Amino acid sequence: MKDFDIQAHVDQVYGAYPSFRHRPLIGITTDYVDIDASLRDRYYQQVVSAGGVPVLIPPVEHTDVILNTLENIDGLILTGGGDLNPLWSGEEPEKGLHHVNSARDLPELLITRLAFNRQIPILGICRGIQTLAVALGGKVIQDISCSIKHSQEADRTEPTHSVLLENDSVLHEIYQTDKIFVNSFHHQAVKCPGDGFKVTATSSDGIIEGIESTDYKSVIGVQWHPEWLEAEGLKLFQWLVHRADEFSQAKRIHDKILVLDTHCDTPMLFSQGIHFDRRDNRMLVDLHKMTEGREDAVIMVAYLPQITDLSAFSAKVGFDVVGHKAYADQVFDTIVDIVNAQSSYLGLARTPAELYKNKVNGKKSIVLGIENGVALEDNIQNVGYFAHRGVTYITLCHNGDNDICDSCKGSQTHHGVSSFGEKVIREMNDYGMMVDLSHASEKSFYDALDISRMPIVCSHSNCKALCDVPRNLTDDQLRALAKAGGVAHTTFYSGFLRPGNEETTILDGIRHLEHAIQIMGIDHVGIGTDFDGDGGVRGLADASELINFTIQLLRRRYSEEDLTKIWGGNWLRVMSQVQELKIK
Repeated sequence: MKDFDIQAHVDQVYGAYPSFRHRPLIGITTDYVDIDASLRDRYYQQVVSAGGVPVLIPPVEHTDVILNTLENIDGLILTGGGDLNPLWSGEEPEKGLHHVNSARDLPELLITRLAFNRQIPILGICRGIQTLAVALGGKVIQDISCSIKHSQEADRTEPTHSVLLENDSVLHEIYQTDKIFVNSFHHQAVKCPGDGFKVTATSSDGIIEGIESTDYKSVIGVQWHPEWLEAEGLKLFQWLVHRADEFSQAKRIHDKILVLDTHCDTPMLFSQGIHFDRRDNRMLVDLHKMTEGREDAVIMVAYLPQITDLSAFSAKVGFDVVGHKAYADQVFDTIVDIVNAQSSYLGLARTPAELYKNKVNGKKSIVLGIENGVALEDNIQNVGYFAHRGVTYITLCHNGDNDICDSCKGSQTHHGVSSFGEKVIREMNDYGMMVDLSHASEKSFYDALDISRMPIVCSHSNCKALCDVPRNLTDDQLRALAKAGGVAHTTFYSGFLRPGNEETTILDGIRHLEHAIQIMGIDHVGIGTDFDGDGGVRGLADASELINFTIQLLRRRYSEEDLTKIWGGNWLRVMSQVQELKIK
């Protein structure tokens, strides 16, 4: 018998502490018919059974509403319903097209694209798989013609045809079989899934029944209706809720810690007239991508090419300047202009305290660095000049010997660090600037370790044991660096992750980080992406996907304390040490 005593129910809530356990929030798109937003109960009941909290999302196309929704949910279900308007795919309507639901199309296409950019786990069901395809560049068959009956008259809980699952797929992992039996209520189907997706399930007549991300994102679309298939259908909802719980945990960690990328080359693109406040496809780091990947700070370097013919300098760098120092100044002036234009959301930082202050105030931080000591132009006084500009580190060389030291790709001009280079390192110590040995030869590396009074850093260097290229560090170098209190930061430059022309993925980055941890310990590692110097690593293509790296580490049981160190804590320890002992 039902108990109508409300106080008894309230007392049950407060009978223990905590009163509830965390469950991820799963947003569910709703249908729209006759001025009513509606949803069949099977969707939200399956979410509850899977361990999630269902939140219904009405078809509202207001972008502030959509983005606020995405900021709070941990997973997204795209539900079934009427046909998508083919005009969204650039196609004219065909005779077999049924009723389109204009109230749903734009809100759901927008929320899908924006959720995808934010790495939010997604499950698309029936119309939902088609929404995934159209939102992300794919195509839909407007009216299928095939041998299997795909719009069944049997009860919705009754499977009526089989689906074949690809072996190397999440669906196969979920169901642990090559073939499952599903229900079917559709006359449209995905023609091609779009970039970043692969087909993972088909019916015997060739209709696409399942797609999933190829970029290590938790995104699946299915053509059938698992919400009606009870225990068998529940498996998909359990997958989504589990992935949403991972994502929720990663978000909470990123909200608590400082997430710092110690090396990006985005300033190389400034001459192209980029807009840092727009989601600009020409670059891998901008304000939107940093927000989507939940990144707090990035060290933007002025990369200095080694140009000896100064008459060709302007054409090479894209700015009307002559000389390395002038170009570095131009880069930093542009960064200052960008920060000033977005001062409510961006701030410069040169110390750990300023980085944390910006985070507390809701601002992303840009930190200044120099890649290639040619910026000094053989003048020791320029160390102090750039220190006063706020430069936190100088990478002593790049892919060629300079007047400071030999490069790993040089010709052993000095047989290590030059006499001028020794003065530069000591001067950098005096000014509280970090000495960066990425790109340096082994002899230069060890010389700098001996010369510097402070720990040195390698802002973007991988492990030679895993990828034998000159740019990577040997295990002995990693040990020596750790012994001296320094840090080595894993980079996502494809050629430093895997030799040859093999495709690189986020898992290659994990391998290099874990090897460095094995050799150096957790207190001496970090992340320096080298975005816009390179990019395109599958699963970690730009700043918007940085949170995916955290998710991969969580799956490997790294703690919040570990993640704090990896995502900048170790670097900030060295930065503090270097800056605290400056004497100029």
